[in-house]
Amino acid sequence: MAEPDFSATGVRIARWLRSLTRAGQIVVRDGRMVLLTSYGREIDSAPVEQVRVSEPWYAARGQALAAVNGTWYALRLKGQTSDGLVAALRGARARSGGAPGRSGAPKVAVERRAAPADG
Repeated sequence: MAEPDFSATGVRIARWLRSLTRAGQIVVRDGRMVLLTSYGREIDSAPVEQVRVSEPWYAARGQALAAVNGTWYALRLKGQTSDGLVAALRGARARSGGAPGRSGAPKVAVERRAAPADG
């Protein structure tokens, strides 16, 4: 099995207000992103082309939202920022031939959303 592009342990993974695991793991390997429980059971996985990651404006660094197969998960990366995850997703996508701007393939969206303007 190939070395993972990205691996983070101790990740809190939640779906809406329900915590799925407090010590989960995120692995990006072989063009797929996998969310695992603390026991190593798969929560969800998808090809990197189908993953969308964003950092909401209201969240602290190290917190991100990830859409995997259309399901949104709240991720809290313990002691690190989501920059490593973002870089791994972009790199895996480029290696799999789904370079941004290529027709037919959705972009791996990663952005830090700005605070809404008061009107």
